[in-house]
Amino acid sequence: MLGAGVGFMAVLLTLGGCGGSGSAATPQNATAAAAPTAAPTPPEDLCTRLVAHWSREVLDRNTYGDYQSMGLSNGQYDILIKVVDAARAEKKRQGAAAADRLIDRQARSGCVRWYRDGGPGEGPWS
Repeated sequence: MLGAGVGFMAVLLTLGGCGGSGSAATPQNATAAAAPTAAPTPPEDLCTRLVAHWSREVLDRNTYGDYQSMGLSNGQYDILIKVVDAARAEKKRQGAAAADRLIDRQARSGCVRWYRDGGPGEGPWS
């Protein structure tokens, strides 16, 4: 087993050590060739995902939890309460599938509006 490891290292050294400057992969070239990182997710998209997820959980359990245990800010929790109230009424009128669609729409519109108006403030409860 040791022989195989030594042989592998010799191949790497041979490949990396041949040629003049610029012909071998240097740390600078290796870094530049790394795959680009993904763009960060916009905050209103993260908010929408969180609010929609927890709205479905609350709707199914028929009870609210602590916003901090859900990983929500107070502002996101306010959106969740409005979404769940509307989803409960929609579920009674049109069924679970309609309530599910309503959750997606209202979570999105609430989060977009919240971030357009400034989003979270300075405190953890914002």
